[in-house]
Amino acid sequence: MRLFLLTTLTMCAFAANSILNRLAVDSAASDPASFAVVRVLSGALVLSLLVLMRGTQLPLRNRRRIIGAGALSLYMIGFSVAYLTLDAGLGALILFGVVQITMFAANTAFGAVPTTRQMLGAAIALAGLAFVLWPSGALRVDLTGAALMIAAGVGWAAYSLAGRSEPDALAGTAANFVAALPVTALALLWFGAEWQINAVGYLLAILSGAVTSGMGYALWYRVLPLLAPAAAAVVQLSVPIIAIIAGVILLGEIASLKLMVGAMLVLGGIALAVVRLKRR
Repeated sequence: MRLFLLTTLTMCAFAANSILNRLAVDSAASDPASFAVVRVLSGALVLSLLVLMRGTQLPLRNRRRIIGAGALSLYMIGFSVAYLTLDAGLGALILFGVVQITMFAANTAFGAVPTTRQMLGAAIALAGLAFVLWPSGALRVDLTGAALMIAAGVGWAAYSLAGRSEPDALAGTAANFVAALPVTALALLWFGAEWQINAVGYLLAILSGAVTSGMGYALWYRVLPLLAPAAAAVVQLSVPIIAIIAGVILLGEIASLKLMVGAMLVLGGIALAVVRLKRR
């Protein structure tokens, strides 16, 4: 039950990132690239402060930073730039589909072969997500945006896989944010960050970086070693559904029959993949 609650809290933190990003960008309080830079900066500052207050040092020279910080930078850059030209629903489908494929393939390569039930559950959950997020009307795919989102999915999958061997979740996450900050900031500025962000945008980006990203990612690194490799991949499919439901509750968006059916498919698929059945 404790693991279930911690995992649910982590997924809610990830979904809150989506809500905060949408609030900032849709209201023109910030452009996506500026939001991402402030998000990483605030996460790095707050997490580093917490680590120093605890009396420990940031493991910046550890070899894990090559994968951890590199993967985090790839995810942040690809995610932020891709949404400039990519439909939000299609972008989420590409992102989470690539995360599933990458994590399942990596786990299989390292000997943690998913069971048939886990594969079936992942397929059902992904189908439910596609049912909810598939764009209406003619499908137009910007190839550059799709490629960037694929890179973001690979980056997040690598970041999640690296978390399974992180000995100190808080210190490791803080070091990843600090090491990723210059790379992320320079890359987004090179991609043409407009730096159009007002006070509300700063507030939302700081909240996203310090709380839902920083603390959420640290909690993710704390939970990952306790989850089965396949379960760690599949549970993330709940994030877009949680974000959409939060939009219905907090932003007054409409709860359609399509959403409810898709949500049941996603949650049912996750349950099939994650819940362990006891033999009689």
